[in-house]
Amino acid sequence: RYVQFGNIIIMRPFHLAFPVTDLEATKSFFVNILQCEVGRSSDAWIDFNMFGHQVVAHLVDKNDHPASNSVDGDEVPASHFGVVLTMSQWKALKNHLLEQKIQFIIEPKIRFKGEAGEQATMFFLDPSGNALEFKAFNNDNQIFAK
Repeated sequence: RYVQFGNIIIMRPFHLAFPVTDLEATKSFFVNILQCEVGRSSDAWIDFNMFGHQVVAHLVDKNDHPASNSVDGDEVPASHFGVVLTMSQWKALKNHLLEQKIQFIIEPKIRFKGEAGEQATMFFLDPSGNALEFKAFNNDNQIFAK
């Protein structure tokens, strides 16, 4: 989605989370091969700045393939995607989804409150069961904050 200010068009950062079976190999590939910077991380996931977009590797077991990882007290689907919106866009979408009676898998909330990377977030499923996350930051400098 694009945001237009007069003649200037700004594309918002894309967000993608994907499952991986080897977090260290993934980190090495994204940092050394793709030259991505590492943002926040845990023993179960790593944020990467991939050319201005936020991609997140979520560790899954090779044999079990768990469907989620714990992130700030929520069970976040290991595979999900969405868009980083402006805060006003996020609030408008949240209100629209509430009006449409969308069932959230993670209710709209502020995650990492008072910490680096504080963000508004919400998760819900599309009709095929794909997890979608829409998020926003008060300041875009926080997207990749550690």
